[in-house]
Amino acid sequence: MTRPYIKRLSFTLLDSITDKDPMVQEQVCSALCSLGDAQPDETLHACEEYLRQHDKLAHPYRTKILRAMETVLSSHIHDLDKDTAGAVILLATSEMTRTKELDCDWQQAAGSVLVAVGKRFTNQVMEEVLSRFQPGMLPHSSVLHTLANLSVSNAFDMVPFLPSILSTMLPMLSMAKQDALKVVFCGALQHFSESILEYLANLDQAPDPTVRKDTFGADIFGAYDVLFHHWLQSRDAKLRLAVVAALGPMSHLLPSERLEEQLPKLLPAVLGLYKKHAEAFQISKSLGQILEAAVNVSSRTLEVQLDALLVALHAQICVPVESSSPLVMNSQKEVLRCFTVLACCSPDRLLAFLLPRLDTSNERLRVGTLQILRHIINSAAAQMEAKQPFILSSMRLPLLDTNDKVKRAVVQVISAMAHHGYLEQPGGEVMVEYIVQQCALPAEEPEKPGPDGEDLAADSVRAVSIRTLYLVSTTVDRMNSVLWPYLLEFLTPVRFTAALTPLCRSLVHLALKRQEAGADDFLIQYNANANLPSPFAMTTRLLVVSSNPYLGDGRGAASLRLLKVMHQNIHPFLGQRWETTMPMLLEYLDEHTEESLSLKEWEEKLLMFLRDTLAVVSDNIWICQLSQEMCKQLPSYSGTPQEKNFLYKCIGTTLGAASSKEVVRKHLRELLETARYQEEAEQEGLACCFGICAITHLEDTLAQLEDFVRSDVFRKSTGIFSIFKDRSEHEVERMKSCLILCYGHVAAQAPRELVLARVESDILRSMFQCFNTKDPALKLCLVQSLCMVSQAMCSSAQASSFHFLRKTELVTQMMEFIRAEPPDCLRTPIRKKAMLACTYLVNLEPALEEQTQADVVHSCLHSVMALPPEAEGGDGVGREPLYLDTVCALEDLLTRLLRQNMTPQGLQIMVEHLSPWIKSPRGHERARALGLGACLLEFFQEHLLVSTLVPFHNLGLLVGLFAPRCADTWTTTRQKAVGCVYSLLYLQLGYEGFSRDHRDDVAERLLTLQDGLVNADPTILFHTCHSIAQVIAKRLPSDQLISLLLTVFESLGDPDKNCSRAATVMINCLLKERGNVLLEKVPEIVSVLRAKLRDTQEEHVLPAAQHSVYLLASQHCEAVVSSLLGSPLPFDSHTCALWRALAVEPGLTAQVLELLLEKMSKDVPFKESRAFLLGSTADRVATLLPLAATCALYEVLSAPSSGTVVLELYPQLFAALLLRVSCTVGVQLPRNLQAKERRSTSPARAARNLDPCREGYPQQMGHQIPPYTNSSAVDALQALLLRSGSQDMLRCVELERGWELLKTSAGHEDGVAQLASSMAKYAGPRLPPVTKALACTQNSVYEIQRVTSTAFLAELLSSNVVNDLMLLEPLLDNLTARLKDSSASVRRLVLRGLANMASGSPDKVRAHGPQLLTAMVSGLDDGDEPHSPVALEAMVGLSRLLDLVEPWDLRLVLLHTTIRIRPFFDSEKVEFRTASIRLFGHLNKACHGDCEDVFLEQVVGGLVPLLLHLRDPQVPVASACKFALCMCVPHLECAELAAAFYKYLQEGRSVHFGEFLNSTCKHLMHHFPDLLGRLVSTNLFYFKSSWDDVRAAAPMFTGFLVLHAEPEQKTQVDLEQLIVALQLLLKDPVPGVREKAAETLGRLVKFA
Repeated sequence: MTRPYIKRLSFTLLDSITDKDPMVQEQVCSALCSLGDAQPDETLHACEEYLRQHDKLAHPYRTKILRAMETVLSSHIHDLDKDTAGAVILLATSEMTRTKELDCDWQQAAGSVLVAVGKRFTNQVMEEVLSRFQPGMLPHSSVLHTLANLSVSNAFDMVPFLPSILSTMLPMLSMAKQDALKVVFCGALQHFSESILEYLANLDQAPDPTVRKDTFGADIFGAYDVLFHHWLQSRDAKLRLAVVAALGPMSHLLPSERLEEQLPKLLPAVLGLYKKHAEAFQISKSLGQILEAAVNVSSRTLEVQLDALLVALHAQICVPVESSSPLVMNSQKEVLRCFTVLACCSPDRLLAFLLPRLDTSNERLRVGTLQILRHIINSAAAQMEAKQPFILSSMRLPLLDTNDKVKRAVVQVISAMAHHGYLEQPGGEVMVEYIVQQCALPAEEPEKPGPDGEDLAADSVRAVSIRTLYLVSTTVDRMNSVLWPYLLEFLTPVRFTAALTPLCRSLVHLALKRQEAGADDFLIQYNANANLPSPFAMTTRLLVVSSNPYLGDGRGAASLRLLKVMHQNIHPFLGQRWETTMPMLLEYLDEHTEESLSLKEWEEKLLMFLRDTLAVVSDNIWICQLSQEMCKQLPSYSGTPQEKNFLYKCIGTTLGAASSKEVVRKHLRELLETARYQEEAEQEGLACCFGICAITHLEDTLAQLEDFVRSDVFRKSTGIFSIFKDRSEHEVERMKSCLILCYGHVAAQAPRELVLARVESDILRSMFQCFNTKDPALKLCLVQSLCMVSQAMCSSAQASSFHFLRKTELVTQMMEFIRAEPPDCLRTPIRKKAMLACTYLVNLEPALEEQTQADVVHSCLHSVMALPPEAEGGDGVGREPLYLDTVCALEDLLTRLLRQNMTPQGLQIMVEHLSPWIKSPRGHERARALGLGACLLEFFQEHLLVSTLVPFHNLGLLVGLFAPRCADTWTTTRQKAVGCVYSLLYLQLGYEGFSRDHRDDVAERLLTLQDGLVNADPTILFHTCHSIAQVIAKRLPSDQLISLLLTVFESLGDPDKNCSRAATVMINCLLKERGNVLLEKVPEIVSVLRAKLRDTQEEHVLPAAQHSVYLLASQHCEAVVSSLLGSPLPFDSHTCALWRALAVEPGLTAQVLELLLEKMSKDVPFKESRAFLLGSTADRVATLLPLAATCALYEVLSAPSSGTVVLELYPQLFAALLLRVSCTVGVQLPRNLQAKERRSTSPARAARNLDPCREGYPQQMGHQIPPYTNSSAVDALQALLLRSGSQDMLRCVELERGWELLKTSAGHEDGVAQLASSMAKYAGPRLPPVTKALACTQNSVYEIQRVTSTAFLAELLSSNVVNDLMLLEPLLDNLTARLKDSSASVRRLVLRGLANMASGSPDKVRAHGPQLLTAMVSGLDDGDEPHSPVALEAMVGLSRLLDLVEPWDLRLVLLHTTIRIRPFFDSEKVEFRTASIRLFGHLNKACHGDCEDVFLEQVVGGLVPLLLHLRDPQVPVASACKFALCMCVPHLECAELAAAFYKYLQEGRSVHFGEFLNSTCKHLMHHFPDLLGRLVSTNLFYFKSSWDDVRAAAPMFTGFLVLHAEPEQKTQVDLEQLIVALQLLLKDPVPGVREKAAETLGRLVKFA
């Protein structure tokens, strides 16, 4: 059972193998494999049988079947039975040899099947294959392929067959004439040789260990003779490569004497192939095998051929490599393997060949030679050992090469040398130095990856050298004695600076190894190593480079670690101390990054470490030697200013620790003489050095400075700073700068008790002569030094008794320096230093004059306050600290000056200087000014002493200046402002006589309120400002109130919106507290408010202004309303906001709304132009007063607080606004307002606003763009609904797009209906008064108002709520009364309303049936227009009512209605087709009893149109047809037809029209054969239909009728007419129509 079943499945799959889709073919093969996994024998049998049966199956499909068989065999070879294997072998052998084509996929697949079977059934396979491998006959190429592959895949089983195979093959070689076949023979010989070599190499595992190489020698040589002497000369490149590939393994099997005999010819021949083939892998591989075979037999021929071999192989290594493909790389490896073989047999000649080639101009030759040299050093170490000195000496020339590729190769060679002891030979140090030199190359910029994805930076010369140095020093133990202490020599030379990090790391590793070996090995004998750096040089070098610790891959930590390890070689006392201090420095570096580390703090830590080290050593001789070495190394750091600066500090620290004054003076003098004054960093460093040294050697330091000034450098000068004529002016200025800095640092660092006596006589005397300089560097040095000198004078204990005569001159000069600074940037600390100097000088006697003080304050404020905000830290890391320091200096100066005049007048003077900056439009300037103001007020309050009661006359002005700043956008500014107000109130209390420790409860509230200003939440922020205003109102004297209000009013236009809003909050608070006295000022206040609102662009000012208007209107309502209503139209945003302020309080709101309703209805809604009256384009223009009142109504209703009053006036408001909406549809603005709109708004906004009925859903009543006059009607109505709590109603209308419909002429009625529906649903209890108000408009003179009210009332009848509210009868009476209205729109809406009873009050329809049907039928006959909208409404209404009226009432109008609607079935308007067809269905549904006989004729007449309109292009029409047909079919009394209709015509199911029509025609002709002629003639009418699908359906319908009709019924059909019609259809432009026509013509044969 299994075999037939699998065979069936397999054959089914195999039949699909010819599928044109490749993916299907692959899936068939995969399925076959799955079958084979389960039943391999049966599947293989099936495949074999299928291939035999389908002998003509194309080759590609046979190949796929064979591949599937191979897959099954490979997986289940051990499960295969012998019979199956035999069948498969026969099949595969047959398939393999069926065609003579060579290298065909089909043959390869068959051969692969044999190879797979041969892994187990070798003998069976060989028996079948050898039967096709007969002596004297050329075998099929696939047979050779298969034998070769079998030998490779199963060497142990195949090698015993090879003697006979080779003996048979040998004569065949001379018979092969085709190159392709020769290639196959070569491949077979190559694989045979490889399998023999594998067999011989594993004889211990072989089944026959007696097999010997000699067995194959004769046959292999015979084959060799043919291949080498005949085939190798072929022009076919493929054949030559195949030959050489075979010769490689064959050479190992040749007899020794034969190989020796052939080598003189073989080697040149193989080498010659390099010139003929670009791809050299196979040549190099075979050449390596031949060379190995020659070496194995100790061939003497190699000596003769060696030169040619070396030249050819060397050229292969040096050939340009176009890619890094595996084949190219493997070829290079094979060539290098050849060099290894040659190095083992002829090392001398190989080196004699290679080393001279290191001196060539060709880069590739040099690189290639170095690659070969590195390879043989590693692969032939034993042979190269004796050649080490020779190789080392030959490397000197490559060390000078500048090519990066050569450098990389040299480094790699040196690395190989290090591993094999080369560097231990004399001259090895040169190689080490070369590696260090490459480590010191400049660090590469990060580069993009190379074309092959390689990281170029990682393979750079420097990176390779660093890795090599570290690996050699840490992993090659024999290199320790070479590198230690030799690497120390590279620490101090500047050219090796970039290599310090890898050097230090290697040295630390080597030093630790030495320490482990013992102290004797570690201690350095400096006498025996003259080139080694001294302990002082090493200490200086490592300490200085550590000052920039993250440079050069973290050389700071590496240097410190090396310094720590070397402590025994530096000084014996340092070990224990450095064990404590050094880890702290290293830990500090680990905790920071390059970005977070403060270099200044780090340098201080290093200097502290140096001072501590000097203290531990405490040896003057050692310290002097260290200082001498430091001075000696100074020139080495000219290229690194920061490190040189630090070295100067180290020198000062070291000299300070020296006890020898002679040494100190000597070094200071040398420093002054050798300093590079052009470098600013060096000036600073030299000055720091002198300052640090002056701490312990003040006299010596000043003496050396004075001696230098009097030296030959200044000998010819008239003053102490006149310079030799041969010195440039710039150089003179630099020298002056440095000396002045030295004096400053000396004054700052020296002991205070010694400085004051030397200031004017020794220090300042030189500085005064430089005040007129314009050099910025000199100026900065001068100011910096003067600041340090001034600070030193003030901090002296004798400063109070010191009389500084030139104080004013010095202060004036500082101001000149400050004013000369650029106002737009803060680049130098001149401002800070100058102000600090003035701050210190202010305390000295004599006191400054008043005008001088004013100039100082003005200049200093302007120099700091006017700076751009970037100066605070946005333009670099160093700017922010400089700015903060400058501000602190300014604060100190101002408070020092205020202290000179601690009176209200003195405070007023300082605040007057600050006032322009406090009011500045730039926030950063205000923030700075408030900070200074707070600082001054706090200082004034802390130092206030009131001796007599005096008024604080400027309190109101000051409070008004600071109070609005309580809401500034900056948190710190807000808190500072509250602090200022707080201080001012307490100053007032102080001047009123209260003690300083008195605490006022009201004023103390400010401190609590100050915490609230931290929160940026506007609600909390401005509530806090209101509370602050209350505190001010309670404590401010009455005589200060006016000045306070005037000042705060000015803040309404403040550029800071928070401050402006705070001003309004405070104004309203004051108006509330004291507004009762402002009656006469109300108009002026309103005017000021509107003016400020116009001038203020910030919208947050509006709420506070609204509150102000409310406060005024609460007392003067009529005046405020009149004033606002007279505002120009369109209202601007500020006027709208003020209107909304009038709805805060219900009583006030009611007054305003009643007044506005009166204004809106007082005048006509629009005026009609003459053009309109003449019947041309409509031109209605809105009148101003209702327009303005409508706008105002919207604004008032928009206020949420108007809700209570809206509920009271809801009916009047709703009716008035709904009718107002109707009167604005299509109405234009007056021309003057249109022009104003065009001038004041953008085009987009103007277009929107000029629609008098624009819809604007007030989702946010605080909208920023108020609706203008012509958009207010719908907006006001929406606002009314929202305020009345009808959010659901509002949202419902919005979701149905009712508001958009309401504002357009086309959709206005639908919008009104949506409004009425939502009111009935969500606001039913409000309907009675609303309907009553709307009913009163029945006789309105405006048609649009009658239409709107009728639409609203008509829609109400669709809701059952009218029954609950007893509104049905009044609504019916009202609507029927409007049936005779002159407006067709009104009549149409009346019919819609009457039909709405079907959904709203279905139980009431029967009682009013005659009335309703009469109205509907009259609507069908309304007017003479063929497509009357009234008639359409009547059809729709009848469809809704038919199921609910009495049958007797329906019988009276049934026939008339059916006949009246029939023409609409084919109307061009889709809505008429849909309505009429659906009504026809409802008439069928409602027809009962006797009326069925009357109606049957109408059903038959409508059957064809309904069936054909199923193909109507409009979906609603097709849906209506489905419904109508389902309603019609019961009248036909045919169960089969009814079943077909119900099956195919279910709503929502797609109809297969052809199938359905075929079924329908079948039943029609079976049950109603007499209808054939009528149905065909009706179809003929639709042959000319304007709809393509209907036109195509008509002949198809006819064809199906003919198909199912009996031949005897042909008399019913006018065949001539039908044929003519079909012939016309054959010319139809639509292909589908022509297709159906031809199909129907073919079926007419039935009537022949």
